[in-house]
Amino acid sequence: MKKTVAIVCGGDSSEHDVSMRSAEGIASFLDPARYNIYKVEIHARHWEAILADGSRSLVDRNDFSFSDGAKRVKPDFCYITIHGAPGENGILQGYLDLIGMPYSTCNLLVEAMTYDKFVLNNYVRALGVSVADSLLIKQKHSQEVSDEDIISRIGLPCFVKPASGGSSFGTTKVKTSEALRPAINVALAEGEDVMVEAFMQGTEVTCGCYKTRQNSVVFPVTEVVTANEFFDYDAKYNGQVQEITPARISDKLTQRIQTLTSTLYDILGCHGIIRIDYIITEGDKINMLEINTTPGMTATSFIPQQVRAAGLDIREVLTEIIEDTLADS
Repeated sequence: MKKTVAIVCGGDSSEHDVSMRSAEGIASFLDPARYNIYKVEIHARHWEAILADGSRSLVDRNDFSFSDGAKRVKPDFCYITIHGAPGENGILQGYLDLIGMPYSTCNLLVEAMTYDKFVLNNYVRALGVSVADSLLIKQKHSQEVSDEDIISRIGLPCFVKPASGGSSFGTTKVKTSEALRPAINVALAEGEDVMVEAFMQGTEVTCGCYKTRQNSVVFPVTEVVTANEFFDYDAKYNGQVQEITPARISDKLTQRIQTLTSTLYDILGCHGIIRIDYIITEGDKINMLEINTTPGMTATSFIPQQVRAAGLDIREVLTEIIEDTLADS
């Protein structure tokens, strides 16, 4: 019998619409001969399954079931593609664990830790991974830290960003002291905590990875080139970027990046597909930027690009991940 896969999308952050586009991509990648496929949009406490005719059915949060005509549907598996809360911070994973529903991503602890960039940076720094110097500003104490103290510690230019979140929402590259406080206020509008991070000059790259009981797959490295100040929302989603796979770097550096990606996957205890972003600075020094546990999955996103460059079929990759997870459940 065909299994039912719910692609869980939407969410409560500014990345809601990005998530919906990823859901369309995943729906096109999954094998319809093997799976009954539904999208389930989550927004605050309103959870709805989107049916084939475009109508919607409320999801019963007791067991994640919903009605499709006269039929009651309870998915066998959830493919989470929410970028931001509650699908990337562990909240949704905790709920699915409670009801015994298999899902595609890392567990609650890993999601929570990787979602908070400041926590993640300090954790991997303790493992010997190079990251940018940074400091955290709490919303309730934002006025207690002076601009002068921030600049003397971090320097200019620097990045001001929400500690939790993605798609560069609320992120500003700050070049002058006068621009610092407005940038902090922009970031505070996206989240409670703000991270101020030192600027690193170099080449930005990204590398995806997934592992099952049979396979350990690290994808080719992608080089990210943009004329914008940084890899911002327009660069990510409005085509203002060159994404070069494989990256124009040496084989030795490529192998080091792939090895670090695989090692971090194992140390953190990741599951499903992740993507890790890096900056390569002078002397081929690898600096981790962030870990994406629900990376974008449109046809032009990094992961599908890297899958193609690796000579793999995205449909087969997703099938392998789903079936491996179901075998463990």
